[in-house]
Amino acid sequence: MTIFAVILGLHVLVVWLVASGLARRIVETVAPPIQTDIIEEVQERDTPPPPPPPDVAIDIPVETQSTAITDVTDKPVPRAPPPPPAPKNVKKASLGKNFPNSEDYYPAAAKRLGEEGSPTVKVCIGPNGKLTEEPTIAASSGNARLDEGAIKLAKAGRYVAGSVDGVPSTDCLSFRVKFELKN
Repeated sequence: MTIFAVILGLHVLVVWLVASGLARRIVETVAPPIQTDIIEEVQERDTPPPPPPPDVAIDIPVETQSTAITDVTDKPVPRAPPPPPAPKNVKKASLGKNFPNSEDYYPAAAKRLGEEGSPTVKVCIGPNGKLTEEPTIAASSGNARLDEGAIKLAKAGRYVAGSVDGVPSTDCLSFRVKFELKN
């Protein structure tokens, strides 16, 4: 309890010293104000070297023999093989039957907050019709919750693989998921 009284007494003393102006006089007596003078330092500039004399000739030896490579072959250069023919029948990957409805993947928090938007999702489908990598957002809706809902929908969907000349192939496609509140 005495420590509390000592601390309280010191606080009262400090407040009284500040209020009466006595603290300022003590500080000015103990540590007088410092006076400083600012002196600008002038830097000398280096003078550039004088220009070279105007009539100096430099002799450069000239080679009489060329070291360039000349074409000494008489054989004709073979042509590059023709490019393979372009595929005739290309079928792009597509969304499968019974693709999930965006309403089923509409985030509950986004519905409560009245958020709407249409993100675009990019998916890559392998020859087996399954995703070859994680779906990504190609164009954001501007809302992270809706973008996340579109990714979940893309993961849950079924796809039809693309094909080239009847052979299933890996192909990527982008599609828009529309999240719109129903009144």
